[in-house]
Amino acid sequence: MSLRDENAEVVRRAYEAFNTADMATLTELFDENASWHTPGRSSIAGDYQGRDEVFGQFGRFVEGTGGSFKAVLQNVYASQDGRVVALHHNTGERNGNQLDVDCCITFEIKDGRCVYGAEHFFDLYAWDEFWS
Repeated sequence: MSLRDENAEVVRRAYEAFNTADMATLTELFDENASWHTPGRSSIAGDYQGRDEVFGQFGRFVEGTGGSFKAVLQNVYASQDGRVVALHHNTGERNGNQLDVDCCITFEIKDGRCVYGAEHFFDLYAWDEFWS
């Protein structure tokens, strides 16, 4: 298996673990010093440093939607240099509102672990409105 394929598999496993709340696998796949960026102006936008803060952000997605938040993976594109782009579709319900947005995340993978992730929403206004 090439490094590109291995990195893509890390991301696929991370999505599966996120959607099933498999914290053991997420802990295995995210570096202790990982960082995360969520864009926008909503209360959950920001930069998160360290695995605990990143996982705290993931928890906000789930808790803020009463557990209905999902990120359904559609495609994964990986390069030999450790960068992976994952396209997915987000759904969830919050305060009677439905989330229905496409997103991609750019990941940096090093030694089989995620060290950085940045979300990019196709409709950032809809994302911000959902979390406002």
